[in-house]
Parts: sequence; structure tokens; C-alpha cells
Amino acid sequence: MTRFSKQQIATAIAAFFHAVGVLGILFGNAAWFISLTPYNLLLSFILILYTHTGVNKKLLFFFAITFVFGILVEIIGTKTGYLFGNYAYGNVLGIKTFGVPVILGINWFIVMYCAGITMWLLLLRSAKALDSFDPAQVKWLKLLSLVVDGALLAVFFDWLMEPVAVKLDFWQWAEGEIPLFNYICWFAVSMLFLLLFHKLKLAQPNKFGLHLLLIQAMFFLLLRAFL
Repeated sequence: MTRFSKQQIATAIAAFFHAVGVLGILFGNAAWFISLTPYNLLLSFILILYTHTGVNKKLLFFFAITFVFGILVEIIGTKTGYLFGNYAYGNVLGIKTFGVPVILGINWFIVMYCAGITMWLLLLRSAKALDSFDPAQVKWLKLLSLVVDGALLAVFFDWLMEPVAVKLDFWQWAEGEIPLFNYICWFAVSMLFLLLFHKLKLAQPNKFGLHLLLIQAMFFLLLRAFL
């Protein structure tokens, strides 16, 4: 009998629910399926914990930091406009605190974890190419790649998501357009979170992190194309 790994099971579950979500939004009761977004994010979070080898204090600490500070920067952003720009959240993402949906703290964790894991997996594949470098150089290259390239990956994901999120009324921009400042702030905040991800040595070959990022990217890409 074929035994499936935790990562394969989690990938199948995530792919199924995201596919159902796309079909439901495009061809079904869109409002009802959109209202399930917080539960889908919660499921993704649970699947990350399920697939991460050795859930420990470091991972929980990283979750706590990204959750708390993720919500905090969103509060600053919505109340002052000093971060990301002038925007406000709709009502489809669930319970709010100071105008910010609480589920966004989990979303920050998901995006940062998946970006960190993805960049680490890419570094593993390029390990042989780094053999010719000085070990000290390799150390800094790995740090810069995980933090800077990982932040760029997170910004790309946000760019892919933004127009869809506006159409689904996740949030709305006061000027009606997505400002460049939003992406600059996403990059800066992502670098700080990914630096912590690196310092806590959370990287591991959990391919579900990569798969989930690809599944979510495809989800928003399809909605961006057909919604």
C-alpha cells in the first residue's frame, strides 16, 4: 500500500480547498465562498504546523512575533497611512481589532514562512555552485539570498494578490490605486521578519511551504485573470 508523506497530504488538502474556492468564487455563490477566506487561512496555518518537523519554541516564537507585529504594522498603516499607504479593511476577513482583521496576523506568518522555506530550498539546489566561494562569503550570500530575495518573493506575492483582494473587498485603497509605497513597506517589513526566520534557524526541507506558496499564487493568478 502506498504511504503518502505529511507534505503530500497537506499539499493535496490545500490544493483541493483553493481549487474549490476559485470555482466557487467564479461560478458559484461568490459572497459565501469569499466569507470562508479566514477559515482557509487558518487551515493553511494548521497544515504548516502539521508538516513542519519538530514544532518547537523557536517556531512558536516566530509565529508570535509575525502575528503580533504583523497586526501592529497593519494598525499603524490603516490609522496613519505611514505604512503601506491609505487603505481600510472590509468586513469579509472576520473579527477585527482596531479595524484590522485578526486573521491577518496568521497570514503574515504564512507568507513569511513560505517565502523563507522557498528560498532555503532554492539555496539547497544551488549549494554546489557555491562550493567555489569562501565559506565566509557563502554565509553572507545565504543570508542575503534568504532575507533579500525572500522579501522580493513576498512583495511579488503581494503584487499578485493586491488587485484580487480589492475586488473581493478584503481591503480598499483611499486613492483607488495601489501605491508604490505599499510594496516598499512590504519589502522592508518582510526583510525584518525573514531576518528573524534566519536567526532562529527555522529553515528545513518542508516542501509544503513551497507548494502552499505556489498554490496560493495560482489561486490569485486565476482570479486575477478571470474575475
